[in-house]
Amino acid sequence: MSAKTADKIATAVIVTLAGFIVLILAGLLGFILVRGLGHISFDFLTSPPETIKEGGGIGPQLFNSLFLLVLTLLITIPLGLGAGIYMSEYAKPGKVTDFIRLIVEVLSSFPSIVVGLFGLLVFVNVFGFGFSLFSGALALTVFNLPLMVRITEQGLNSVPIAQKEASLALGLSKWKTIRSIMLPIAMPIILTGTILAAGRVFGEAAALLFTAGMSSPRLDFTDWNPFSPMSPLNPFRPAETLAVHIWKINSEGLAPDAPEIAAGASAVLIITVLAFNLLARWLGRVMHKKFTATK
Repeated sequence: MSAKTADKIATAVIVTLAGFIVLILAGLLGFILVRGLGHISFDFLTSPPETIKEGGGIGPQLFNSLFLLVLTLLITIPLGLGAGIYMSEYAKPGKVTDFIRLIVEVLSSFPSIVVGLFGLLVFVNVFGFGFSLFSGALALTVFNLPLMVRITEQGLNSVPIAQKEASLALGLSKWKTIRSIMLPIAMPIILTGTILAAGRVFGEAAALLFTAGMSSPRLDFTDWNPFSPMSPLNPFRPAETLAVHIWKINSEGLAPDAPEIAAGASAVLIITVLAFNLLARWLGRVMHKKFTATK
């Protein structure tokens, strides 16, 4: 067999496999969206769910998911940035640094259900936060922190060494070089990774079953006191997220229109995660053009 023939066969096999995977993904997304888009309306997105009656919505669950996402990012981003900067610029090569990287890799491979059980033991019971948004945010931080550390480290390592050395040669301190030279250049990678991580957090369910809870109090959206038990801004209240709500409706829903509610909620979840991914790609391109002066 000639080299050209072998190359054509290999290319055809790769293209066929790639097309097959794309068809599977497109079929899965299409099935979820076709089933759910017809049930999405403004009332569905804003009204509370019903237990045994028809016509329930996903308003509190959607708000809980967004609020939990904000809380998680507020904890994850500073810790991930700090750890990534340390691993990239301050950690000396050696057994200790290799061990830290090994721990980060092990954490990133943990099943989310294990992270949820860890959160139940530590955050819910030991620290006494109970089933709450804050417990869920801490569990998702454990789940998401390795990704943020790797993203930050890779972003900083992608900065050309010549720019770093030029800054140091001009008399700038190491921290000033990191803050003013390296972070702006690495920001497109870091921001893109952060948005992708946000989409991952938004769709998480297993870790939240044991930390944030499977129920939510009746929220009063006129009460913006974060210490009030009925306030939507209270981080220490139990909160059922959209992904958990989908699981609960499918497993134990009693409403007559439970399948329609689950289909609509699934479509909303898919659309939101797709929006996160598209936003990450668009923002990454915009920031790359801004910081590299490319057209």
